[in-house]
Amino acid sequence: MTDMSLVDDVHEHEHDHHSHDAPSRFGVVGPIMVVAPLFVALLARGRVGALDADALRLWSTLFVSITVQALPFLALGVVLSGLIAAFVSPELVERFVPKRPALAVPAAGVAGLALPGCECGSVPIAGRLMSAGTPPAAALTFLLAAPAINPVVLVSTAVAFPGDRMLVLARFLASFVTAVAVGWWWSRRGADNLIEVDGHRHDGPSRFLRFSDTASRDLVHAGGYLVVGAAAAATLQLVIPRSALDVVADNELLSILLFAALAVLLSICSEADAFVAAGLPQFSLTSRLVFLVVGPVIDLKLVAMQSGVFGRRFAMVFAPVTLVVATLSAVAFGQVFL
Repeated sequence: MTDMSLVDDVHEHEHDHHSHDAPSRFGVVGPIMVVAPLFVALLARGRVGALDADALRLWSTLFVSITVQALPFLALGVVLSGLIAAFVSPELVERFVPKRPALAVPAAGVAGLALPGCECGSVPIAGRLMSAGTPPAAALTFLLAAPAINPVVLVSTAVAFPGDRMLVLARFLASFVTAVAVGWWWSRRGADNLIEVDGHRHDGPSRFLRFSDTASRDLVHAGGYLVVGAAAAATLQLVIPRSALDVVADNELLSILLFAALAVLLSICSEADAFVAAGLPQFSLTSRLVFLVVGPVIDLKLVAMQSGVFGRRFAMVFAPVTLVVATLSAVAFGQVFL
């Protein structure tokens, strides 16, 4: 018995050691994943002159400009997300959210404005809110609103579109209406039985570790998707013939469907997606607004995270409805303001 206890103690100690080391290792890997592709593009831009590759030089210029513009807002969003995870408990939010769904849903939408965070962090926060007793409809409204209408996202949109200030207002209104409409729809549907929430708290041993773990994980996810999005935007400009882009750009319906699909597939962080949309200027503002409204509320990584936190049955119902509501809301407000 003594030998077995000793072995168990050693295993437990090793597990604790690895769990404490994980955030620090993750914190090192995250910046590398963001900076390394940017460094390669900068290096290539300086060396392709000898190859006389004008297209490659233009691609690297577009990629670097989009990434560099978005990085400060991405970093700020990651830091805020970490601070919220460390210092803002779900119980604190739940205390200010009314119990009646009719009032709790818009209140949760406003809370999303006051508590900025990346969509990667909004899913587990919504799960913890439900575990703390918040009505599911209100928690889901917060899940949709927090990454879509927070101040970091709105400021980054204004910087990316300096000559189109109404786009910022249209994005805010369309995203807020989407979050509230989906929340009210869920409360009236009465499908809370589809949600499978783990009530166990997964907090780290200290606020600092919770902050560093959340920030590093969000940096890896958001930074990686930013690189993919910037590369995709630059590639679309060069690989697809200009005539083909113009054909799609001239057809408003095709443009809207294209940008809705890109928002779902590219899965770009909401703090950086405006710079990717700004990199495709030949398309209408309404179609790019669809990209900015759909992306923060429904994409591939969000569907995967929602399936893991709330269950697959929930994601199969929630994701399509959110996509349709977000697209229609963006089109409606785009027609009014843009």
